Amino acid sequence: MRHAHTVDQIRSAEAALMATLPDGALMARAAAGLAAALVDHLGGTYGRRVLLVVGSGDNGGDALYAGARLARRGAQVSAVMVSDHAHPEGLAALTAAGGRVVDVVPSDLDVVVDAIVGIGGRPGLSQAAHHALEAVAGVPVVAVDVPSGVDVDTGETPGPHVSADLTITFGTHKVAHLVEPAASACGAVHLVDLDLDLPAATVTALQPDDVRRLLPLPAADAHKYTRGVVGVRAGSAAYPGAALLCVSGAASGLVGMVRYVGPDETAARVSATHPEVVGDGRVQAWVVGPGTDFDAAAALQAALADGVPTVVDADALAHVTGPVASPLVLTPHAGELSKMIGVDRDEIEASPLRHVRAAAQQYDAVVLLKGRHTLVAAPDGQVRVTTTGVPWLATAGAGDVLAGLVGALLAAGLDPFDAASVGSWLHGAAATLASGGGPIVAGDVAAALPDVVRLLMT
Repeated sequence: MRHAHTVDQIRSAEAALMATLPDGALMARAAAGLAAALVDHLGGTYGRRVLLVVGSGDNGGDALYAGARLARRGAQVSAVMVSDHAHPEGLAALTAAGGRVVDVVPSDLDVVVDAIVGIGGRPGLSQAAHHALEAVAGVPVVAVDVPSGVDVDTGETPGPHVSADLTITFGTHKVAHLVEPAASACGAVHLVDLDLDLPAATVTALQPDDVRRLLPLPAADAHKYTRGVVGVRAGSAAYPGAALLCVSGAASGLVGMVRYVGPDETAARVSATHPEVVGDGRVQAWVVGPGTDFDAAAALQAALADGVPTVVDADALAHVTGPVASPLVLTPHAGELSKMIGVDRDEIEASPLRHVRAAAQQYDAVVLLKGRHTLVAAPDGQVRVTTTGVPWLATAGAGDVLAGLVGALLAAGLDPFDAASVGSWLHGAAATLASGGGPIVAGDVAAALPDVVRLLMT
């Protein structure tokens, strides 16, 4: 599991560790890790031209000490100060190693190191920092801990901020590394371990081992009913394809049986494409909403009448007005969530973590907010971030496949939070596998799901 801790949690853990170490030892660890990651990024040191953009505090100190290490190995290291309070010992170490402080930005740089503000900084950039970054536009940027200017604990970017190609962070991931829009500003993220003793995090991201552990596998004596039965209420005369795609996500092999309930003509098409799918009957979970059009309210009412866990997607979301007796997974995109909680779409996209948590509390349900980094929130505030997937996944019908997949995992026995987060991870991984770097359609994602599971289990 990838854990994203808050600034207060990190500060507390750092203070506890520093109490057991000699003065400066923790910064030395961070600087050594930063220098090593920069060497790897640059592909060497000798003759490389490095510019440090340095603010005040320990973040700047980390960069200055790292710069001294690079200078001793033959790099040409310059530093631009954007604060009157640069770390004095770090500055002395840099100049002693042959680095220099400059007022004019050198040309032909190989990399710019953003050490303007660290995790204690406020969102936004000072005028001096903004000018320094303008002077190096187009040069690859490596951020120290987080890109300067982002909100570390929320992932929001309310003002000007650095957009990095690589972020080298220390001790643990931060919320801004996982949650959009700040996550996009981080580029690739490299973690330097500092051996911090950290508490549990409320924002996490599943990794392959976690998904492997959570996947419901058939027992040696399993039969189709013990593996779970999922029902799908989807599609309409206007949108029969939504039913086919939702069923394809549900019928990916992770559940013992799929039942389909919908218009006769659509049911015939589902049966022709998926002959293993049967009609109405008892289920352990329902999926309702994709393509249901004007029948959405009735389909939702029928599904909820069974009292089993239910995935509510697409058209049916508009008919959920508050908490219900059945455990729910609600799967909106930002536009749908906007209507559900009465907040402008732009606000949701600027602050997705805050709003998905608010929705989970309002509806007393697990809410899966689809996006570049999908967020799955539980009513208690726990959030899992999906980091699998590719931009090609932004294609019509992909959400229908996801709804069916999450419903299958519910029917197979996962609780709503696990079903939503595992389903989202598998969905993204299947898109990556199917894409191979090129375009895909939603059906490709469903077809790749068995192969993703197979690869995961080997």
